[in-house]
Amino acid sequence: MNLLNGAAFGRMEGALQAAEMRQRVISNNVANGDTPHFKRSEVLFEELLEQSMGNTQGQLIGKRTNQKHIAIGPSSSNVPIPKLITDETTSMNNNENNVDVDREMSLLAKNQLSYNFYVQQINHEVRMMRTAIEGRA
Repeated sequence: MNLLNGAAFGRMEGALQAAEMRQRVISNNVANGDTPHFKRSEVLFEELLEQSMGNTQGQLIGKRTNQKHIAIGPSSSNVPIPKLITDETTSMNNNENNVDVDREMSLLAKNQLSYNFYVQQINHEVRMMRTAIEGRA
């Protein structure tokens, strides 16, 4: 039985890792806000996850009962890897830097809220399993 190895838990873990990566990237953008020729970066994860989950409409998906079996259809447990992209096309300042510190700070606050939500969801799942194992009501 896959308690913590299920698809839903894997997606939450991937989202948490993406939020952590996004925190580092946004912090780097803010730190280089005045660096000449610096181009801001961002992390794509939620869009990739949505695409990977949305492509199963109308397709046959088989359940593998053994690792040696051939998978039928796309696997719903595949969590995409967060992708780092750099915006090379825009420029905000005369020094060709494209970091808007106010925008980055709002993205940082949004990411912090997302991170806290993901941690709360994972904690809830673990508490529910702990309750089920211990048999408490």
